[in-house]
Amino acid sequence: MRRRHVLVGGTALTAAALASPWRTTAALAADAPAHPAPADRAAPAPALPPRDAIIRVLRRVADHWIGAHTDPGDNGWANATFFSGLLALHRLTGAAPYRTYARHWAEKHAYGLKGGVTTRHADNQCAGQAYLDLYELEPEAGKLTAIETCLRRMTLTDQPAKNDDWWWDDALHMAMPPFARLGALREDPRYWDKMSALYHHTRTTEGGPGLYDAGTSGLWYRDKRFLPGGILSPGGKAVLWSRGNGWVAGGHVKTLKALPASERHTAEYRATLTRLVRAVAKVQRPDGFWNVNLADPAHLPGPETSGTSFFVYGTAYAVAARLVDAATHVPVAARAWNGMVATAVHPDGFLGHVQKVGDRPESSQPITYESTADFGVGAFLLAGTELARLAR
Repeated sequence: MRRRHVLVGGTALTAAALASPWRTTAALAADAPAHPAPADRAAPAPALPPRDAIIRVLRRVADHWIGAHTDPGDNGWANATFFSGLLALHRLTGAAPYRTYARHWAEKHAYGLKGGVTTRHADNQCAGQAYLDLYELEPEAGKLTAIETCLRRMTLTDQPAKNDDWWWDDALHMAMPPFARLGALREDPRYWDKMSALYHHTRTTEGGPGLYDAGTSGLWYRDKRFLPGGILSPGGKAVLWSRGNGWVAGGHVKTLKALPASERHTAEYRATLTRLVRAVAKVQRPDGFWNVNLADPAHLPGPETSGTSFFVYGTAYAVAARLVDAATHVPVAARAWNGMVATAVHPDGFLGHVQKVGDRPESSQPITYESTADFGVGAFLLAGTELARLAR
């Protein structure tokens, strides 16, 4: 049997060790074609599959990951992103085992944060998204003690005028949604104002001009190292990292889902997401994926699932929210989804072609059919749950 390498605490597990107690191998492989050779792959269809078909793929991928990880893992940003996607799938399907697995994970960590309640690091606050999801399902005050104490400190008591904590674009996904959701839950707009101040440092001040390329592409640099005059691709072009922009898209979607339309910052977030979705549509690959460097298709070309998943998530939400034209953008999301299902989803639900942890296109190369990671699975689950809402 071919060995599969799964990113889980640095330990490689064999496929034989990943047998899911949730579903049989035959059930996991149902509806799944054999992985075709690259030359045999046709361009993905621009039409959405039926809603039930999307959900079957989502459940196959989720069940495989859970079956491979009887220990639900740490409460860092990467694993927390998986649980955000898993709980989105629970909301879509109502499948109780997904909630149970997430609850077990949260209770293992006592609903706490890496770095404790004094942390200001966005990565450490990402777990708060899943804690908020679990609180909404079963409200118990203790589930929010850590994340609320942490964000309240940043907002009101621990250097509240300091707004330079989000120095990299990933932070928008990790920390914006908890600020947005706590502000809504507590009916306290001070969380929204603090979030906006942190966001605007990232957007317009970090590194001098800010990480948002407002004047040209509508995309985001990962951090100040990649701003104009900094790191370029081997071909001399800009480096606009796919997953970095995917984190931005995901953060905007989750934030907009939480904010009321009348909140004074909502229009700006909507406009920024709209421009990003339109920008990435212009550079989608023929196979439905996006390159790891959106600005240079020759820079490490190949399919990559995590950035692609987040762009599907952002595009599907933008269509549903009527931010972009459905006739133009549903085919973008459909090609990406169909391409990932044909190219990255193994018959048993293992999700491949995920660029593992990194901060640029060169990170964790090569990206292969056997490359996976918890946050990539979470991104895929978020993408499919949002896309299923558009399907029939």
